[in-house]
Amino acid sequence: MDRFLSNTINRVDKKGRVSIPANFRTVLAGQSSIHIILSVDHPVAEAGGADFMEANLRRLSAMDPFSEEYEMWSFCLLGDADEIKVDTEGRIILTDHLRAHTGIEDEVAFVGRGHFFQLWEPKRFNLYREAAREKVRLMRRSLSSLGDSTSQSNSPASQAQPASSRAGASANLQMGNKEQDT
Repeated sequence: MDRFLSNTINRVDKKGRVSIPANFRTVLAGQSSIHIILSVDHPVAEAGGADFMEANLRRLSAMDPFSEEYEMWSFCLLGDADEIKVDTEGRIILTDHLRAHTGIEDEVAFVGRGHFFQLWEPKRFNLYREAAREKVRLMRRSLSSLGDSTSQSNSPASQAQPASSRAGASANLQMGNKEQDT
């Protein structure tokens, strides 16, 4: 199964249209519409094709339809969502509702997330990206302090550094861990 990977920024035209990145259109495989859900955690819209919508409907079908849980989830996944048509050139029209939630004006950051993708206002996406990278750095350091030697030294990014930089970073990391242990 193809996945939505990478990220790109595309311009919104005067009519409020934006082109879905070509690699995302490939994953959508010619579907004539996309499903949009507004995130409850971030100013972002989550989108995907029929598979994305089916996965969300399966989650709903597992709930008691008379429960408060179902009421809230069905509102977020259906009542506050959009189905947006994809034109023959692979463009969508951004709704006012979506733009108000995300802060998108003249550019959209399309961000692949595996089985779905996100639409971000680019500056907000960059802030999120930096925060996410910092959290992953901290998580990787915690794995390293637990004795997982693969978490730091064998990552592809650390292999791209010169050996002297890796040795210095490793020494600094080990010193930091010893300080935490005392």
